[in-house]
Amino acid sequence: MPDLLRATLSFPGDTGPVRAYLSRPQQDGPLPAVIVIHEIFGLNPHIQAVADRFAAQGYVALAPDLYSRPSLAPFMTPANIEDAMNFRFSLTPAQQADPAATRQALELLPSEHQAVLQKTMAAMSGGMPRPSLVRDLVGAVDYLNAQPFVRSGSVGSVGFCFGGGMSIALACLAPLAACVVFYGENPDPIELVEHIPCPILGLYGADDLRINRSLDKLVHVIVEYRKDFEMRIYPGAAHAFFNDTRPQVYRPAPAADAWERVLRFYNRTLKP
Repeated sequence: MPDLLRATLSFPGDTGPVRAYLSRPQQDGPLPAVIVIHEIFGLNPHIQAVADRFAAQGYVALAPDLYSRPSLAPFMTPANIEDAMNFRFSLTPAQQADPAATRQALELLPSEHQAVLQKTMAAMSGGMPRPSLVRDLVGAVDYLNAQPFVRSGSVGSVGFCFGGGMSIALACLAPLAACVVFYGENPDPIELVEHIPCPILGLYGADDLRINRSLDKLVHVIVEYRKDFEMRIYPGAAHAFFNDTRPQVYRPAPAADAWERVLRFYNRTLKP
């Protein structure tokens, strides 16, 4: 990998400064830029490595930490999120579906551990201020467009899992030049797709039934609003197949193909 310029910085967000990781080539700009939006696990070394991969391809890559705001930072840490995921997977499907059974399992833990775990799980289960977090990402677009090393108007997004949904939600609000969704949820309400100004690339695992059950609705509005849309569904791949730090879900062949598709897509949309 070529030498890169890396930095941790902050940019103005919806409720205050948003911390972010920036990676870019050691060359004069202006260059196209990509906002790399993290999974539910937050801004961790894996997402930073993905940003570096884009920087090595000639892009300015900005990876915001959407959990850096004061209302989320104390408990939405990578360690707490991992702990919450492990706790959830320790429950039977019946326990996961029964709030009372989940509470009973929580009560077996030390009280301090319970409190942190409850806050983290509540945020991960729909308790995050998503509209405000999307506005943080709009701030990331504004920040990049204002930098002398960025080609203004040539900013794209890519997101994974939670970040995939945030990527397409951002495209509904911001003047992006390209949007990539890795196995992310649809915008809510889905009619917001009408406002997307840019081409969209969607990448999904065929075994990711929770996400894929709603893909027909996305395709319907894409057709209705006549958007530029590419989609690839990978047989034998589950949710998070691109994450090479999680061997239980990582699928090398689909991940490699998806990466090449993203580069071709960005070559068309961000490097015309």
